[in-house]
Amino acid sequence: KQKEVKATFFVVGTRVKDHPDIVKRIIQEGHALGNHSYNHANFSKLTDDEFHNQIIKTDSLLSIHTGFIPNIIRPPYGNISEGQIQWLATQNKKIVNWNVDSLDWKGLSAEQVSINVLSKVRPGAIVLQHSGTGKGGDLSGTVNALPKIIDELKKEGYRLVTIPELLDIPAVD
Repeated sequence: KQKEVKATFFVVGTRVKDHPDIVKRIIQEGHALGNHSYNHANFSKLTDDEFHNQIIKTDSLLSIHTGFIPNIIRPPYGNISEGQIQWLATQNKKIVNWNVDSLDWKGLSAEQVSINVLSKVRPGAIVLQHSGTGKGGDLSGTVNALPKIIDELKKEGYRLVTIPELLDIPAVD
């Protein structure tokens, strides 16, 4: 917010259920939302029904708490099968992964997170960072790295935008 940057948050349904106020804040502050499954399941290990429920339950919660259903999805771990891709297409969902991984989920220092991002960013890059983690996880490296990353990218002439703006797609159907 301080740096006037909008981001895209791919949210997990259980976190939406437990923290609807944060989801509402994300929208109020002008960020974009995407579906990131109900409980961060590895899609490649699910039956079709389990996979469908991961998407539908999260979409339902997002609809309740935001008034809309986003049309972008990020599969946890980037794992998804061809059949799942095809089903998502029937649901008008667009799958968005990343091409720059901060590796912040490993509990890295701010310096390590900054290096991982800044050394790989190119025009059109989609950077993966996390805003939540499992029990005992530490994302302070991400929190502390963000001001430096944002300042450096802006200094280099980058414009930081949401996924829908970057890919020129609607945020909702």
